[in-house]
Amino acid sequence: MENVPRPAEELAILDRELARIDARRAQLLARRSYLLALLTPRQPVAPPQPQAPAPAAWPAAPAPETSPPSVQNALLALGGVLLAIAAIAFTVVSWGSMGIGGRSVVLGSVTAAALATPALLLRRSLTATAEAVGALALVLTVLDAYALYRVALPDADPLGYTAAACAVLAAGWAAYGLLVDRLRTPLPAAVLTAQLPLPLWALAAGAGQVTFAWALLATAVADIAIALWTRPEPARSVAGVTAWVAGGWALLIAGGLSVTAGSPLDAARPGALLLAAAAVALFVAVRVPGAAFASALVAGLAATVAAGGVVRPSVPLSWAVVGYLLCGAALLTAVRAPLPRAAVRGLCAAAGSVVTVAVLWALPSVAASLLGPVSRAGNIWTGAPGSAREAIGTGPGWPAMTTAPVVLLISAGLLALAYGRLPASARPAALSGVTALGWAAVLVLPATLDLGYATAVATGLVTTAGALALTVYAHLPAAPRRPAPAVLPAVSTTAMICATAGAAAVCALSLATETATLVTLGALLALFGGAAVALNAAVTGTAAGDDPRSPSARAAFPARSFQAALACLAVATATALICALCASAGLPREHIAVAVLAVPAAGALLGARLRRHPAGLPTELTAAGAGLLALGLAAGRPETVALVLALCAVVAAGTALRPDRRPEAGYLAAALFVLATWVRLYASDVATPEAYTLPVTVPALVVGHLRRRGDPEASSWTAYGPGLAATLLPSLAAAWGDTHWQRPLALGIAALAVTLVGARLRLQALLVLGGAVLALDTLHELAPYIVQAVGALPRWLPPALAGLLLLAVGATYERRLNDARRLRESLGRMR
Repeated sequence: MENVPRPAEELAILDRELARIDARRAQLLARRSYLLALLTPRQPVAPPQPQAPAPAAWPAAPAPETSPPSVQNALLALGGVLLAIAAIAFTVVSWGSMGIGGRSVVLGSVTAAALATPALLLRRSLTATAEAVGALALVLTVLDAYALYRVALPDADPLGYTAAACAVLAAGWAAYGLLVDRLRTPLPAAVLTAQLPLPLWALAAGAGQVTFAWALLATAVADIAIALWTRPEPARSVAGVTAWVAGGWALLIAGGLSVTAGSPLDAARPGALLLAAAAVALFVAVRVPGAAFASALVAGLAATVAAGGVVRPSVPLSWAVVGYLLCGAALLTAVRAPLPRAAVRGLCAAAGSVVTVAVLWALPSVAASLLGPVSRAGNIWTGAPGSAREAIGTGPGWPAMTTAPVVLLISAGLLALAYGRLPASARPAALSGVTALGWAAVLVLPATLDLGYATAVATGLVTTAGALALTVYAHLPAAPRRPAPAVLPAVSTTAMICATAGAAAVCALSLATETATLVTLGALLALFGGAAVALNAAVTGTAAGDDPRSPSARAAFPARSFQAALACLAVATATALICALCASAGLPREHIAVAVLAVPAAGALLGARLRRHPAGLPTELTAAGAGLLALGLAAGRPETVALVLALCAVVAAGTALRPDRRPEAGYLAAALFVLATWVRLYASDVATPEAYTLPVTVPALVVGHLRRRGDPEASSWTAYGPGLAATLLPSLAAAWGDTHWQRPLALGIAALAVTLVGARLRLQALLVLGGAVLALDTLHELAPYIVQAVGALPRWLPPALAGLLLLAVGATYERRLNDARRLRESLGRMR
């Protein structure tokens, strides 16, 4: 037994020990202080005396949650709001209770007093109060304008009067803010109010959308002038924000009109506004360094939309995209213009945005060329389509397909031209983009020109070969006129992805005819295998003593990965080629399954040849996947499934001859042999499997015993596991379907004997296998009685028993864990 105190008692013991240690530490610290004072002879020091506990201090007053200025501002703001509400209510609701003279005198007097009071308050240094009263005065002036409209000008146009009133109020507030320059509210309020007169006058005059956009642009120009040439900081900040808002609104209106114009003349009117806005934005980019990039970006986009909008109505939609792209490309000439660097970057970013939109417009065509052939997967070897567009399932009326290669090639050329001027960190991405865009342009070319089916297949193979050649070229030893080593991994990765995608697309495209399928798979096998062999020069070309940080060592690492990927693709292509050849010969599925097993066998031989080569293990695993395909092809024919499993076991057993693959392959071979035996017994309707399994089990156990004698460190699972499983597991499966008692009894006795032998000899395999089979056999025999007993019990009893069981398990959780740990350690010591 374990004499461990209960948790509460142990906690009390620990608390007492800690208190004793703390008391002793306090005594030692006091003595140390006394001794230190003795060694410093400055004044007599009394020995430490025990001190009475200090009286409890009064609780501190809670800290205030708000500062006095915050309270002051809140009160002033609330007072100003209440006064404004009262003034509005007086003006709108109670206006009719007074005559014309009384109304004018009251409102005018209050407004004049409110405008004059802030100056007096500022002299007394009451700045916050002056701000509140000044804001109230601005609200009163708005009410004065409203009262003037109701009394003196009731028949005036509401929009026109509002525009004039806003202009007068903006001018008056600006003058008031300049006169009382210590107030911060009037000038920003004047700037905000100045945004309304021109647009409202345009609406009042019934002007069109272009005129309204011009009014917004003129307002934005005025805001820019205020932001550039005025001194008060709040007004400049507000003017800067309103300039972006008004200008952006004008650009959106003009851009929409330019894109939807029906003729070049109709597009020229909004185009002129866009060019004017671009000039204003470029002026801001030159004068304001902080906004140079954003302003130049807006200028570039506006100029592109203006120029492309004039061309768009004269050409089809597909060529209009090319026009916009060329207009955006013209912005790249700004790199030589005498502009600030940030402005140049903004114009280049505008060009990049136009190129990105054009590429996105062309991407559906690329996706159709890649994924379109998959739609014909159900019509394998039914005949060649009439054209490339029919093969990918697109009609002749798709406008994007017409100019997609042109857009992609222009975009690739622009990226290539910009490569030399990009920073070093952006060059890998640029060169990868050039690679991907060029490959995509060639990929969609057959559908664009609506070429024949054979030409489309040949083009797919050529693009795949080109991408693989670029992958290999990026990792060959140094060659003249090649990019810097830093960009090669990005280029090779992009080329490898393009090659894989192109290969999958051309495989799907070639399924229309038998000849195209065989030729395509054979060509891809040669391409993948040849590229893997060519990359081996880059892998082995790096000397063992090279610095890992050297360019050659960095280039060899992705080369190893790509070589492994290419080897796997070659294995997958070889598997597909074998299936196609067998189907072309008219072989049934079960025969094709056996033929596919040549791939795992060749993979095992190649893995033994490659050994520790980076492509060795991936090749073996991919070849092993062909075994799963063989099982799928043999499904439904148990005899063929058993044959496939047996042949896979032979391949695994041959692989187990290698020292580096012996444990895993040995276990897999044993499992496959046993599984093949079971499947064969099932296929032959054998009712007594022991007659076939015991002749295998006895020699297997003898061989295992001899191995244990020669190698005491050998695991019992390796020595006895396969032999025991060959008989126990099929017998267990037969016993579960047997209605008699003889087989379960014999199996239980045998399993009990195996369990006892395993416990006596401390052999893990015998103990686990025998115990598991014995438990399952016993459960099968007792299951009917258990079901009958459970049915006779009250319904509340099983939940109650389950609850008691949970309580018992929870109460003894620690002890059970200890027992399980000791059992695991005991099993671990067995061999």
